[in-house]
Amino acid sequence: MPKARNVLGTELQLCSEKPLTGFTRNGCCDNIPGDNGLHIVCVKVTSDFLAFSKKRGNDLSTPVPEYMFPGLKPGDRWCLCASRWREAYDAGVAPEVVLEATHVSMLEFASLEELKQVAG
Repeated sequence: MPKARNVLGTELQLCSEKPLTGFTRNGCCDNIPGDNGLHIVCVKVTSDFLAFSKKRGNDLSTPVPEYMFPGLKPGDRWCLCASRWREAYDAGVAPEVVLEATHVSMLEFASLEELKQVAG
């Protein structure tokens, strides 16, 4: 089975194991069936982004133990939904993108140039 690709055209890299991320909590921002949120962009979250996301109804900083979610803090890497990243980018608060760990299908939501503008 072929390996997943990132936005640079190379093999998709791990996003984070601490905290453990990805739709299936495998550490990777895979594009898989059943993931309606498309958690395909690997980001390094910032306090501005976390505040923005909370204001938009998705509090990513508060732990939710029943879902084994530790809550995020600035600097954590996380597989973010493509649409939330786009929304944050358009609002000027997009978190830093980790290109090597962002699935190639993210290019359906943002150009490589846009992603590189906020890449680490």
